[in-house]
Amino acid sequence: MLTIGELASYAGVTVRAVRHYHAKGLLPEPQRDRSGYRRYDADAVIELIKIRTLAEAGVPLARVRELLQAGEEEFAAAVADIDRRLRAEIRQRQRHREQIARLASGDNLALPAEVVEYLDRLRALGLDERIVQVERDGWILLAAHSPERVPEWISRKREQIADPRLIAFYRTLGQVLDQATDDPRLVELADVLAAYMTQMAEEKGEDYVGDVDVEPTMVRLMDALAFDTVPPARRLIGLLKRRGWSGWTKLERVGPPGSAEGTDEA
Repeated sequence: MLTIGELASYAGVTVRAVRHYHAKGLLPEPQRDRSGYRRYDADAVIELIKIRTLAEAGVPLARVRELLQAGEEEFAAAVADIDRRLRAEIRQRQRHREQIARLASGDNLALPAEVVEYLDRLRALGLDERIVQVERDGWILLAAHSPERVPEWISRKREQIADPRLIAFYRTLGQVLDQATDDPRLVELADVLAAYMTQMAEEKGEDYVGDVDVEPTMVRLMDALAFDTVPPARRLIGLLKRRGWSGWTKLERVGPPGSAEGTDEA
């Protein structure tokens, strides 16, 4: 026969917990012996282990009491249900662990693998990290808004960055990021980008150039992200408009070159 301390030790709980279970009516409290001590047998150890296991699994004590009084089939069914719930919680916690782990890996936190690969490719091509950041932030918004279209968009992006002209444009843009917005190289960049977009539109259609099918509010938000990160981009867009194209996130033809209001010096 066991003392309350021995019972608690065998079952892996504290003496205080045993007394709590007594108070809740979960564990029968034995009569005291002639020495004034309560003595527990092996059945009490088994019962206490059941109580501890169910309680640690998150089963409310009121439900624990019901299960201890249930028949064998009902108890087995309840345990199976608890097991399913715990497995679901484990899967959810594993997902949380994976998300937390991604905090240290930057782009992986909120982007599909194919977009991360694309951003890594931009870095490998020598683009300024601020330009990569603009791309990344835009992709975060796009992936959240239209995840089903990411494979289509990323396929087009891969095609585009295989063109040396576009990469040369981005590299030159990177060189003027820390310069004044009236840097004459922006005019050259506007010429290069307008010519590139015009050629793409002629070869593959205007939808290929500017197909970002999101609402205007999202476009404005993405444009603002770009302009805040890469200030010369705002000036570049003004120059592009004189060359028949408008927009940053969503490019659109606005007319033949020179038809828009303003001048390159504006």
